[in-house]
Amino acid sequence: MNYLLDTDICVFFLRGKHNLHNKIEKAGKENCFISEITLAELKFGVETSENPEKHRVMIKDFEREFQILPIFSALDIYAAEKARLKKAGKLIDDFDLLIGSTSIANGLILVTNNEAHLGRLQNVRIENWAK
Repeated sequence: MNYLLDTDICVFFLRGKHNLHNKIEKAGKENCFISEITLAELKFGVETSENPEKHRVMIKDFEREFQILPIFSALDIYAAEKARLKKAGKLIDDFDLLIGSTSIANGLILVTNNEAHLGRLQNVRIENWAK
């Protein structure tokens, strides 16, 4: 099994919460990926934190641990899903939609604590490792 770690899961991992270090080790770090969107969100969090210097180092180390996936292969899924969700009146945040679309495009299970929103996507497979 291969997994895409959502931003919330990465934050929990970095904070040492929900036994995520062990869960990721059990899954195999080589089987866990992050989206470049997640990396952008983490870097924004660093810049708005009380200690950006410390957190920049933490994110740099984190970047080296996981393969980062580009969003290009997910753009068609993103566009179709955004149009479908808009028609249904159930839009979700663009970054969440891009991350979810990346998991679908790459055949990955999305690991997230945001099941309510990301579960709106068609063909998305979700696991919540924060429970």
